[in-house]
Amino acid sequence: MKRTVLITAVVVFAAIAGLFAFNKIFSKKDKENLYAEVKKGLFEITVSNAGELLAEKSIDITGPVLVEQSEQQQQQQQQQQSGQRGGQQGGQQGGQRTMQSSGGGGGGSRGGGSGGMMGMSGGRGGDFHMMDFKITDIVAEGTVVRKGDYVATLDRTNYENTLRDALETLTSLRDKLELQILDTAMSLTSLRDEIKNQRYAVEEAKIDLEQSKYEPPATQRKAELALNRQQRALEQLTKSYALRKIKIATDIRSQKMTLENQELLVQNLQNFLAQFRVTAPADGMIIYKKDRLGTKRKAGSSINPFDNVIATLPDLTTMLSKVYVSEIEVTKVILGMKVNITVDALPGKSYTGSVLSVANIGEVLPNSDAKMFEVMIRIDGTDMNLRPAMTAWNKIILKSIPDVVYIPLECVHAESDSLQYVYKKNKTRQVVILGEVNDKNVIVKEGLDEGTQLFVVVPEGGESFRLVGKDLLTGL
Repeated sequence: MKRTVLITAVVVFAAIAGLFAFNKIFSKKDKENLYAEVKKGLFEITVSNAGELLAEKSIDITGPVLVEQSEQQQQQQQQQQSGQRGGQQGGQQGGQRTMQSSGGGGGGSRGGGSGGMMGMSGGRGGDFHMMDFKITDIVAEGTVVRKGDYVATLDRTNYENTLRDALETLTSLRDKLELQILDTAMSLTSLRDEIKNQRYAVEEAKIDLEQSKYEPPATQRKAELALNRQQRALEQLTKSYALRKIKIATDIRSQKMTLENQELLVQNLQNFLAQFRVTAPADGMIIYKKDRLGTKRKAGSSINPFDNVIATLPDLTTMLSKVYVSEIEVTKVILGMKVNITVDALPGKSYTGSVLSVANIGEVLPNSDAKMFEVMIRIDGTDMNLRPAMTAWNKIILKSIPDVVYIPLECVHAESDSLQYVYKKNKTRQVVILGEVNDKNVIVKEGLDEGTQLFVVVPEGGESFRLVGKDLLTGL
């Protein structure tokens, strides 16, 4: 029993001794924290804020792009259309010369116009309806790729349906053109046979007229009229053949244009779909593209065809830091100002830079009611460890004042605007004349010397400290 009591007493004594030592150590530390030393040196007035790194230059990795029709194709199409109009005008003015100079081929009543597909493949050679793209797969952000390496895959479903419809239409147009050419050949052959038979009829009428010279005048007149009638029939057949040939040639030309446009549409769709497997246009590191709301585009994201950047390949040799400055401070920021930068991901390293641009129009950021202005800072030198989207702390140096005395703002106390003072360790209240201020310290123009110890907070019994230095106010 006595042994138990003794052990308990020893434990209690040890605990009390430890607590006393602990309090003594931290009391000493607290006393040290109560004081600040007057310093002398470079005083900087700054604007500080967190920002995000990004590359000054980068290569966009885009989704499918509709290739425009080449100038040569456009010129050929215009020439075909001009030839078509010229052929129609020539047919109206009389087609005998055309019949003599044009070769045979194609005809019939099946000559179709340029139809609805011309509207789809018009001047751009494939002006089909554009739809949003959906990313089905994409490599991880930060992946290092070489030119031509796989980057992403897009959903092809909607455009594959469009291609299937276009191929069916193309097959139908080819069949229609072949049938039209066969009908044309048969139609023109029939007309040529009619002309040949009519020429025989003219020859027979001439023979009848020749033989009628021994007949009475009335018979001769009748034979002469019969010859004239057969000759007029031959002329009408010949003109009809020429006009028919021009019309058939025009119809076939129009049908061929429709077919060529449809072929171009199919080709453009096939080329377009080939781009749904996205590859890297150059060597680099994959960084996902952010949309207007700041959301990264990744697997499952939809992309507008008119803003089809999927990812970027940043040039890491020149980096920027994007920071937002409040509307109150932005007027103080000037192009070219020096900036000190640290990066959260690279502790122990610091960088310098300069202000590259200041936005003219502010914006309201999420979770903020104040207008903020974008400031771009170019980082000096090159460090390949810097990566886009890293968080950086930017300290823009608005003004540097060398060789001045300054103290922490917490040390300054005031009874009125004209009487500002500090509590010195020698238990006096020293009146001070202050200068410019930054976020932590203030310049002391008069009243303090370097190395003086000051209370950071009001000390106990501070109201009884003797006030000194009021004479400094007489010079103001």
